[in-house]
Amino acid sequence: MPIKIPDDLPARRKLEAEGVMVMRAADAMRQDIRPLKIGLLNLMPNKISTETQIARLLGATPLQIELSLVQITDHAPRNTSAEHMLSFYRPWEEVKDERFDGFIITGAPVERMPFEEVTYWDELRRIFDWTQTHVHRSFNICWGAQAAVHHFHGMQKYDLPAKAFGIFPHQVPASASASPFLRGLADEFTVPVSRWSEVRKSEIPRDSGVIVLAESDATGLCLLADPRHRALHMFNHLEYDTNSLGDEYFRDVAAKVEVGIPAGYFRKDDPSQPPVNNWRGNAHLLFGNWINDIYQTVPFDISRIGQSEAAEVAA
Repeated sequence: MPIKIPDDLPARRKLEAEGVMVMRAADAMRQDIRPLKIGLLNLMPNKISTETQIARLLGATPLQIELSLVQITDHAPRNTSAEHMLSFYRPWEEVKDERFDGFIITGAPVERMPFEEVTYWDELRRIFDWTQTHVHRSFNICWGAQAAVHHFHGMQKYDLPAKAFGIFPHQVPASASASPFLRGLADEFTVPVSRWSEVRKSEIPRDSGVIVLAESDATGLCLLADPRHRALHMFNHLEYDTNSLGDEYFRDVAAKVEVGIPAGYFRKDDPSQPPVNNWRGNAHLLFGNWINDIYQTVPFDISRIGQSEAAEVAA
C-alpha cells in the first residue's frame, strides 16, 4: 500500500522515482480504509533528507500510512527554509489534541549538550508524556532515544572518547530472538552508527521492563524495547541513506572536526570509493515490523487511543 504525504513535499519526487507508491490526498479519501496516522517529530538538521528516509521506509510497508510532519513549537531550524517548515510542518502545540497510531522522534545535533541545556528540552519532555496518552506506539531514534530513556528511566548519556562512526555488526540476545520487532532479522545484522555519546546497558533499571533487542561489542546498545511506554528506542541510524555517513564524513573533514573514516563503510576503507549499502533490508524489516505491531494492536476507533492503553496499564 502507498504512503500519503503532501502532494508538493520534496520527498515525493524522489520516492516516486525510486518506485515507492505515493498516494495523492484525493485518492486516499476515496478508499474505504482508515490509514495509520504516523507523526514525525523531525529534529534532524537536514529535514528534507530525514523526511525522505522515514517516508521511504513507511511507504514500503503493506498498509496505508498518513504521515504528519511535526516540529518543536518555538524552535526555528537553521538548516531548513522557513518556507518549507511553514508549508509542511505543524508545531506540536497545534497537534497535541490529536491521536496518533505511531509517533517517531528523530535524533538532533545536540547530543554533546546536557539534556537540560537544550532550548526545547521542557517541551520535549511534555511530548514524551503526551505520547503516553495520545500515541499508541512510539519510535525514538539516536539522540531522541537517549532523551527518551533519560526522561522515562533516568538513564544518563556519556561522551565517547571518539565518534562511534561506521557500519557495525549487531547481535540479538537469545532472550530477545522471539521479539515481533525482530521478525525476519538475522541473529547478527549491520547497522549504521554515528554518535558522540552513549547510554549504558548497566544503567537500565532492573524493574523497568526494558528489553535489549540488539547490541554491538564495538558500539554498545543499539535497540531497546520499552513495553511499559509502548516504545522502541534505537540509538543508531538504520534509516540512513547509502550516502548519509559519507556526507557526514566529508562535512566533518571540511569543518576540520577530528573524525576517523567511518568503519566498514567505503570500499577498502577508501573515501574515494563508493560505499556499499548492506543495511537497507534490515531497516525495512524493523520499520515494517513496527508498523505491523501497530496495525495488530491499535483500536480501529482512533479516539480510543489513550483509553485502551490506560486500561492495559490498569490491568
